Amino acid sequence: MWTSVFLAGFILMVAYGVRLTVGLFVHPIIMDKGLTIAEVSMALAIGQISWGLFQPLFGAWVDKGHAFAALAVGAFCIAAGQFLTMASDDVWILVLAQGLFSPAGIAAGSFAILIGIVGGRIPADKRSVASGIINSGGSLGQFVFAPIVQFCIQLRGYSTSLAVLAAVALAAVYPAWALCRRNPPVPRSERHPDVFRPETPLAREGLSEQIRTALRDPSFLFLNAGFFTCGFHVAFLVTHLPGEVTACGHTAAVSAASISLIGLCNIAGCIGAGILGKYYRMKNVLATTYAARAVMIMLFIFSSKSELAFYVFSAATGFTWLATVPPTAGIVGKLFGQRYVATLFGLTFFTHQIGGFFGAWLGGVAMETSGNLLWVWWVDVALASMAALVNLPIKEEAPRWRKVAA
Repeated sequence: MWTSVFLAGFILMVAYGVRLTVGLFVHPIIMDKGLTIAEVSMALAIGQISWGLFQPLFGAWVDKGHAFAALAVGAFCIAAGQFLTMASDDVWILVLAQGLFSPAGIAAGSFAILIGIVGGRIPADKRSVASGIINSGGSLGQFVFAPIVQFCIQLRGYSTSLAVLAAVALAAVYPAWALCRRNPPVPRSERHPDVFRPETPLAREGLSEQIRTALRDPSFLFLNAGFFTCGFHVAFLVTHLPGEVTACGHTAAVSAASISLIGLCNIAGCIGAGILGKYYRMKNVLATTYAARAVMIMLFIFSSKSELAFYVFSAATGFTWLATVPPTAGIVGKLFGQRYVATLFGLTFFTHQIGGFFGAWLGGVAMETSGNLLWVWWVDVALASMAALVNLPIKEEAPRWRKVAA
């Protein structure tokens, strides 16, 4: 079981390492291709939507028993996106590269797909911790890839960095094969009852019935509303934090260090969120995480914007960065069972990516029209506060240890 968990974490490390370092390419592309910040931001914003659209499609492909095909196609899409970016002489080629191919590949290697592959083989009492470990792989990718990408940009230019990312994505095909070989589809009649018993009667429904049931469930809708704000926050920072660093007069090395710090601290955040989800209601973990984001952003707005301020903000933000993912996936599993969790969490993630579209796009609009990101920071504060509130009405069962104690 744990070998599968770590293989899934490695694949996520590669996919999110590509995704979460894209902001480091924004200004080199602008300088080399003559595009505006609004045009590049729009291409990346379209990529957020594409990522959300492709994820439930790849999830359904995985749920139908074609996991390796989905992961392999995703690896080739990521590589194609990086090579197309090198040739992006106008905005439409960049949209094709970073708005279609690369996000489609990242969707195939995303958390929802990987937890759908291995989640059914993890006992219910270990799923929250396993989800945290898998999700921390994405943070590790951010921590490892950011300085490598920045080093390659400074040494040989951004095209070399894109080629390195493409090669790493293609190399991930082998661990994907190893993961799927260890997790072949198993007929439901042969599954061990202690591990694979449905947590809810809804787990016995077909995929289309579960989707219709989920879309009528207020708890599912509240969960989606909160996850929308998470997408806004992450996409805004991934795309525009390097630009904010530059606008404050700091070097690109500060940008890379800030992104890397977010990834490093989020390793602890993801695992911690997974552990907390085992002992406390996951909706409360989510509400606390979103409220903490609102507070941290407000403190950053009023800070000095020195190098130290960026590092402190990045480290603090890192503890909440992707820590929302394990509890969100856990609540989906609690509400509807694990059978179609890749597809259902994929739908939730699409809402996340709608928020991501606005986060990436509005940052570019703000820089183009007012020359700073101040009002977008305040929108982020408002959305994080709203997310903290809408998670509280979610109807979630208490953790098993609390039931036993009662």
